[in-house]
Amino acid sequence: MVKKSSKVTSKPVAKKASQTLSSGSTSNSSKSAAGSALSQTDAPKKQTSAKAATAASKTLTDARTSAASKSAAASALAQTPSKKSKK
Repeated sequence: MVKKSSKVTSKPVAKKASQTLSSGSTSNSSKSAAGSALSQTDAPKKQTSAKAATAASKTLTDARTSAASKSAAASALAQTPSKKSKK
């Protein structure tokens, strides 16, 4: 069973996501994660897709990634649907 997330991207993180998207030197993974985070500003019913979550994970583990990109990626990951384990 997948539990819906009610989290949204905050305005400061949305600004960082916007900066990430407009940067010419940002990787595609970072832009994917930033786009996901930005699309979830004031939208509690939207959730990060598995593809965007993978991109966000890559962004967080890349040492060359800026703090703004990592912040947006972390927000996107925080909004992935949580999976309840079956007992």
